[in-house]
Formats: sequence, structure tokens, C-alpha cells
Amino acid sequence: MADNQDRVWLITGATTGFGRSLAREALARGGRVAATARDPGRLDAALKASDRVLGLTLDVTAAGECRDAVAATLTAWGRIDVLVNNAGYGLVGAVEEVSDAEARAVFDTNVFGLLNVLRAALPAMRRAGRGTVVNIGSVGGLLARSGIGVYAATKFAVEGISEALHQELKPLGIGVTVVEPGPFRTDFSGRSLVDSAVVLEAYAGTAGERRAELRGKHGAQQGDPDKAARVIIDAIDAPAPPFHLVLGNPAMARATEKLKALLEEIERWRGPSAATDFD
Repeated sequence: MADNQDRVWLITGATTGFGRSLAREALARGGRVAATARDPGRLDAALKASDRVLGLTLDVTAAGECRDAVAATLTAWGRIDVLVNNAGYGLVGAVEEVSDAEARAVFDTNVFGLLNVLRAALPAMRRAGRGTVVNIGSVGGLLARSGIGVYAATKFAVEGISEALHQELKPLGIGVTVVEPGPFRTDFSGRSLVDSAVVLEAYAGTAGERRAELRGKHGAQQGDPDKAARVIIDAIDAPAPPFHLVLGNPAMARATEKLKALLEEIERWRGPSAATDFD
């Protein structure tokens, strides 16, 4: 891969959160950044002022716009060294509360949008025989909690896509890292969080409490996205880059608890499970 002074990044959702922090950090390290957003006019002032930043309009749900963004990046700089799939949003509501339209919309952005970008960018990366794909997932892709089941399902899908992609692209010289952050001080619990239109009293103590928790912690989350950006870039530069990058103390604690509980259940049911093989 090109070193930091000559690296070309294509980042989706670059106006907020991890996308913005990664764009600024990549620029600070000497890279060139194709910073995409639905409205690139909202890009950080420092990004807009740099001649090493290409601000591009991109709605990831539009496959044609994905192809156009990749083509513009290749025209400007000839290659893509790091593809960051960051665009996405949150949805809070009990599984029963979430409508079909709400579920399809969040999957269109968080899952099918990611696939659109991958299909557009990977041919050029394969021809180059090098590069890195960074998919911004969530600790919610490792374990679901009440009130975010449908959102978590989108991130579980990102996990599955990333795991297969990692195996498919490694022989072609392309690395894959899926980032699994917990609560960070981004717009996730603010502008980027959508509430289900239906709210049922039956779920007041579960999904309702999660909704209040997420909204109440907005702007006071434990994680610093700028520090996360530095760790993400350091990780993909490491001699052995991680496939899973669980970010932040809350995420590490939750992931560890999930793995422990899963192992305990496997052991508890090992006998009956093993007995299902043909004699």
C-alpha cells in the first residue's frame, strides 16, 4: 500500500462522525481524500480548503452516484488505496414498532448502500492488486440490545459481508477491517438517529428506555472519534492489521460478555448438540 504521504482515500459519509474524523486524520498524515456526502457543502472547513481533498456528492443508495464518485476519484488520482464505508444511520424502536418502510430504508443505506460502493470501487482495487477496505460496523453488529434490533440487524449484515469479503480479497492483495465501535461522541444519537413512528406502551420498559438512554447521552458519549480515527489508521498500517477492531471500553466489555455467554451456552448444550449427527 502507498505510504501515508501518497495514500488515496475514498470515504463515504465524510461530513460527520468517524467519516469526518478519518478524513481529517488522513489529510493530516499527508494523504489525499475523496470525501463524499449527500451534501458536500457540509464538509469540514479544513477539508474544503485543501487541494488534497475532493468533495463529492454521493447518496450511497444510488448505484450510479457510487460509480460516478469512484470514477471521479480515479480521474483525479488514479487509484483508491483505502475505501472507508462509513455512511449510515441509526434506527431506534422495538422490532414490532418498526414499520416495513423504516426497516427497508435503514437496510438500503447501511447494507445495500455499502454493497453499491463496494461493487463500484473493488474493480479498480483488484486491478491494482492492493488496498484496504474499512467497513464501519458497530458493537451492535456483535450483539443486539432492546430497542435497536433492526439497526443491529444491518450491522450484523455488515459483519457477515465483511467476513466473507476478508477471505475473498486477501488472496488478491486487499485487506479488510471491520470497525466495531461502542458509544462515541458522534451524531449517531442525534441527527443520525431515527425513531420509529410507532411507539407501543408494551415496550416502554425495554425499547422505550433504550430510546431515552440514547437521546439522553447524545454529546456526552465516552468515546472520542478523533482518537478512534488515529487508532483505525494505525491498525490498518500495522504489520498484521486486525480484521475485527472493537473500539472503546464499553464495546470491549460488551463483546467480551457476549463471547463468554455464547461459549457457556455451547458447553451447556454440547452433548445434545453433538448427538444430532447421523449414527
